[in-house]
Amino acid sequence: MVVASLLLAAGPGPARGAGPDPLEPAAAERFARLALDCVHREYPNKIAHVMQSDRDAGPPRELTPVFFGCFDWHSAVHGHWLLVRLARTYPDSAFAPAAREALERSLTPEKIGVEAAYLNGEGRATFERPYGLAWLLQLAAELREWEETQPQRWSGNLRPLEERAVEGLREWLPKLSHPIRGGEHSQTAFAFGLALDWAGTAGDDAMRELLEERVQTLYLEDRDCPLEYEPSGQDFLSPCLAEADLVRRVLEPAAFAAWLGAFLPGVPLDGSSSWLEPATVTDRADGKLAHLDGLNLSRAWMLEGILSGLPGNDPRRRSLEAAAAAHQTAGLEAVTGDHYEGGHWLGSFATYLVTGRGLPPTAAPGPE
Repeated sequence: MVVASLLLAAGPGPARGAGPDPLEPAAAERFARLALDCVHREYPNKIAHVMQSDRDAGPPRELTPVFFGCFDWHSAVHGHWLLVRLARTYPDSAFAPAAREALERSLTPEKIGVEAAYLNGEGRATFERPYGLAWLLQLAAELREWEETQPQRWSGNLRPLEERAVEGLREWLPKLSHPIRGGEHSQTAFAFGLALDWAGTAGDDAMRELLEERVQTLYLEDRDCPLEYEPSGQDFLSPCLAEADLVRRVLEPAAFAAWLGAFLPGVPLDGSSSWLEPATVTDRADGKLAHLDGLNLSRAWMLEGILSGLPGNDPRRRSLEAAAAAHQTAGLEAVTGDHYEGGHWLGSFATYLVTGRGLPPTAAPGPE
């Protein structure tokens, strides 16, 4: 309850309907320390890649010298994003110097060159696609938006890896005949949303247009999403809510409101939260079961995203706000760091939620 009380000192953000509350300094410090504890912590580590020879059996720090910590590659990526996001948002905080030092250690041209070569290796076309690549673009977007000399240098250093991620997604997207609707890393809706946000920041109109076409082709005819089937036992993303949070990025409010009525017809009008209850984790020392803590956090930000895409007078708003508030409270209470199974990644999800990263500028406070 301590984390939730720190974060929600001004009341649950989603219930206000105007984006998240400012992150309390003590909570920002806590999230930053979780990332600082893992971005250069090599073990335990889960390597998942195709091996072509004995040379591919090296330790994580040699195979991927930037993103070797935080248990796996994608968690290391969004752990670095967390440090950028919080150091950028709270430049005068006690943790900002340590965050900058960690980023300076990681984001060197030499190390990024090795990372790019690794991604270009034989048999790695599907490596971290789409989840890890989408988070890499989110990291790149955050650096592009941080208009200071040091972060802009890091952004330039990261460019070869950023370009490799874009190239890989650009080659894959036209071949994708069906969306991937799961609740874990393979899901396309969440990744498409991050990639669309990157395209807007980077000014890559070709990528934005490709993604918008894919959204229209793969998702706009969807109806009656079976929200009652969620969650699966180890989801950290909601298939239904992630899709709605994606589609609001490509439709105007009136069109999105109509689409949402057909896609999620069961959203009530009574202002209750009982239509979507937070998930319960039975064992936070089990890395897969702990995914459900992340689901509560991601559901909260996806519900806020849905709200940001609806007209202000939409009658479903109160029920969406109530469900977002319930999930935010449940999710933030779990970000304790007591178990590395969740501590190596939940801080990133909490930061994404509470800083309103996925929301349009008019609905979320910008970094100071």
